[in-house]
Amino acid sequence: MKLRKGRALRQGSPVERLCSEWLVPRGGCAAVIFDSLDVSYGEMWGSYRGMTHPDPMPRALAARKHAAGMDYAVLLSAREQPLALVERWPRGMWRVYLFDDRSWRMQMIDLKPHSTGMLLARWNTRWQFSDEQEYSSDRWDVQETTTVSADGQVEVKSEFAGPRGASTEPLHARTSGPSSVPVRRFAAPVESFLCPVPEFGDWQVFAPFLAQQGHEPATTVVLNDVSVDEGSGPLRANGIEQLFSPGACDTPDGPAVVEPVDVGVLRITSGQLVVSDPGWIGETPRTVAVPSGEFPATLSLLRTARGVNVAAAKVTFLDIPPREWDMALRPDEDLGLLGEGQFYGVGVDTGTAAFMDATRTVLEDQLDEDLFIPLDSDSHFSVELPGPEPEPNLIAFRAGQGDGAYPVWIGRTDDGQVGCVVVDFQLHSADGGK
Repeated sequence: MKLRKGRALRQGSPVERLCSEWLVPRGGCAAVIFDSLDVSYGEMWGSYRGMTHPDPMPRALAARKHAAGMDYAVLLSAREQPLALVERWPRGMWRVYLFDDRSWRMQMIDLKPHSTGMLLARWNTRWQFSDEQEYSSDRWDVQETTTVSADGQVEVKSEFAGPRGASTEPLHARTSGPSSVPVRRFAAPVESFLCPVPEFGDWQVFAPFLAQQGHEPATTVVLNDVSVDEGSGPLRANGIEQLFSPGACDTPDGPAVVEPVDVGVLRITSGQLVVSDPGWIGETPRTVAVPSGEFPATLSLLRTARGVNVAAAKVTFLDIPPREWDMALRPDEDLGLLGEGQFYGVGVDTGTAAFMDATRTVLEDQLDEDLFIPLDSDSHFSVELPGPEPEPNLIAFRAGQGDGAYPVWIGRTDDGQVGCVVVDFQLHSADGGK
């Protein structure tokens, strides 16, 4: 664990005035008095999924995401008790969840950029629960939401739950169900609702918010960075060749047999191969620069006791075994922003993926009859949509076990040429073939 020097909280700062002017905490036992905060980082998850990071990340990775304007989450704890979950959102937005002394999530504050260059606490929502069972069921007795406009106009809305059991929506999703909605409106100095925009690691900015749940910060709060192993980094292309080697293999469903199947010849005319869901070609495609010409396409069928699925798909450009594998990236994608085992890949929303030339288009009204319906039958694993020669065709195929995101790998020869492009549906072995 590495210590970082704390920064004194200024008495009478706008954040402290904001804390004192909003509601005092309700329920709970003795407040937490803290002079240090343990800081850990992870992927966005929303406090309703628990109080610990389901996907922790190293501090260095979180810092890179911050610099790139990407989202991540920061958990602030004291003596292993969560006090606040801070989420960095795109476009300069922040969200803070606050926990009481029982580690109950009792409050949510949304902050957005203000014309002053600071953050405006635009929404502040509090909940009351009658007992632990009601809290566990996400059924509040009272929900109070304070909304602040950019010029300091304040609205406080109090919602009271209707008959018990009337709503089953979780806290983060509930939008209706109160029996009455009293509203108070008044003007206040907008400065009372502003706080500084934190630089990465400057989480003392949020320490005054903890007072809203009765937690008491010392004059100086020291931040302790909780170490997380850097791990092995982004997903690696291990075992790709075995995806197309016929014979027995192991899978999460038990023993299986790999059956490579030729599914036609792909015609490339522009020198750009696109890997995409055929129903979403208009979205930003995943493109690989390849030679022009006609090249064989192959599926790897995986036959298990449960049936047959497409484990991978490949277009071969050179009959030379690849010496290395690169993840196919868009220009705006950075491997340095990926955590352990993560990847950028092709998104699938129709249960199918396809290889095609970058100039190839499809008529949406023909997709169902010519592509999706045939691939939905047990007799078809792939479909070719031909184009009049010399125009490019399209070869579509089932995407593993359905919708999701899948890595696309570029197999390169010793001199860096593209030998093949593979979509891996991650079914081949018990560890995903990686």
